Amino acid sequence: MAGFSETGPAAPVALRELLVELGDLKRVRSAGRAGSIAERLFAQGWAALTGGAAPETVAFDITAKALAAARLCDLDAAFLAAAGLDEVQAADILVAGLDAVSGPVEAGLRDRLRACLREPAALSSGPLPAFVGALAQQPRAGVTCPGKPRILLEPPENHAEHCLIVAVYGVLLSPFYRADPTTVFLAAMAHHFHNAAMPDAGFTGEMLLGDHLWPIVGRCSEWALDELEPPLRETVRAARLVLPDDATAEGRAFHAADSIDRVLQIAQHLRAATLTMDTVLGEMELVHAGPVKAFQDRVLTDMRIP
Repeated sequence: MAGFSETGPAAPVALRELLVELGDLKRVRSAGRAGSIAERLFAQGWAALTGGAAPETVAFDITAKALAAARLCDLDAAFLAAAGLDEVQAADILVAGLDAVSGPVEAGLRDRLRACLREPAALSSGPLPAFVGALAQQPRAGVTCPGKPRILLEPPENHAEHCLIVAVYGVLLSPFYRADPTTVFLAAMAHHFHNAAMPDAGFTGEMLLGDHLWPIVGRCSEWALDELEPPLRETVRAARLVLPDDATAEGRAFHAADSIDRVLQIAQHLRAATLTMDTVLGEMELVHAGPVKAFQDRVLTDMRIP
């Protein structure tokens, strides 16, 4: 993967399809589990951090789980163990899920993520800060522009989902920008702290707040930071220093991840709206090969479907 330079590409296009697929973790849910996979990984990450895990360990653990879930969804380590598989068998499946999507990932990073699934860290769960639940309940604003009515796309993502996906994107993009993935991960996990208390009115609302915007954002962010115990609070505060600009490698990795996720979120709605039966029945083989396919095809033909 070529690295970032001022005159070369500003982002690694080889990762595009993987990032699209990971974004769908905001929309995958399972019976008996509250929230999307992205929302739950966001909570897992913060529980591990407050439980005393090293931020670097959490960054790679959560990213590895997200990559495996891109194809396996909630066929995760907990389910596989409950279904009777031993640790080696479960790890084989999880690594196969990661390998199915991680071809474009920088080789050294891919090996490290694979190792996280082979030998998962023993992470203790600490208390969940209140901002975790609040961000999961806070919808994103949709498409807004000053002077124009907003465009709402249902169902909206929430801020926990957005922060988690940006954090995972940030880790995967870090080698390209030669950025520290742990700093990028933490910054992304914390970049919407203010929205735990502040409803999201989008770009339009921010502009209408005028000179009050940044003082309000600052106060609301501090309320979330105050829920963390030192030294974690100061570690997160330090990571957030990369958020204002792209002057650092970490800032570039974060802002690339943030902008990619914001636009891919809208692209997902547009992709769904333009889906055709040719894609569903042909390319995706909704009625797939098996002992009854010929009969199923006759049924669809005679029912004039599609």
